[in-house]
Amino acid sequence: MKKIIVLLEKMVEDSEFLYPYLRLKEEGFDVVSVAPENKEYQGKIGLSFKPDKTFDQVKNEQFDAVVIPGGYAPDIWRRDEEIVGFVKRHHEAGAIIVSICHGPWLMISAGIVKGRKVTASSAIKDDLINAGADYEGVDWIEDGNLLTSTNPKTMLPMMKRFVERLKS
Repeated sequence: MKKIIVLLEKMVEDSEFLYPYLRLKEEGFDVVSVAPENKEYQGKIGLSFKPDKTFDQVKNEQFDAVVIPGGYAPDIWRRDEEIVGFVKRHHEAGAIIVSICHGPWLMISAGIVKGRKVTASSAIKDDLINAGADYEGVDWIEDGNLLTSTNPKTMLPMMKRFVERLKS
């Protein structure tokens, strides 16, 4: 069974956390939401979420995929060296890295976008270009083990492709 981690932090874009989490569970994958602490986190639009596990409980595990939702949470994750290293390690091991909207901020800090085709919220276009990414302003894009989309609406077709990849 494929193991997938969905990151959680305060100010996460609610739908970008909730939809992948539930959609992947619905498909029968082993999905865990992970946050720094075992407490309630309030999303950007006000929903409350409690993680399945804390980052300390899973930081040494290997996952088949890492989902990085957007909102303002990626700005917090990218300041945490352990989370940045976790994403980098998983990328190097070939795990699928899925990132939505502002999620690529964390990918930039992990040093995994240089020379790669990615998309994201246009608000971080310059950040991606300055990090050496080949920014594409399309709804979603797949480049090797990276899947990125621009916003909650565009994550739907990207998630369909993500599920296909996990099942293959």
